[in-house]
Order: sequence, then structure tokens, then C-alpha cells
Amino acid sequence: MRRDAGRWLSAQREKAGVTQAQVADHVGYRYYTFVSQVEGGHGRVPSEHFELWAQAISVDPQAFAKKLLGYYEPEIHRLLFPIAE
Repeated sequence: MRRDAGRWLSAQREKAGVTQAQVADHVGYRYYTFVSQVEGGHGRVPSEHFELWAQAISVDPQAFAKKLLGYYEPEIHRLLFPIAE
């Protein structure tokens, strides 16, 4: 699921026309390699950084949090956002 999240993050970043270094700078990371690791599925965006990361890639913060929760915590996502039958 982390790889899928990473692919989604990468696609959103590219769609916004920003680099990994720009995301890192906006969020306050010292090195862009953390962004690269997350996009490669080797890490996850810390929840306390969801809003800044969303702003950096021009995604609504609530939509960003909901999407990543679906990847990182699918059971919690399922409980909070059940599929209407």
C-alpha cells in the first residue's frame, strides 16, 4: 500500500509541477531524499505534515488526508468512510 501511496503522491506532485526538493523545502525537511523515499514506497508522510505536504502539491488538505489514510490505515479509513450501499 505504501508503494501505491508513493505513486499517487508522485503523480500529484508532477501534476502540480513541483520538484521533490520544493516539497521538502515547503514542508521543512532538510533533504529532498525523504520525499523520494516516501514516493518510492519506503516511508510514509507523517500525519503532522499532511497539511503542509498537501499545500506543497496543491491538493486540498482534507482530500489529501483522506486519501493517505486509505493507503496507510485502511481499516480506520473503512470505519470513518464506509461505502454507501
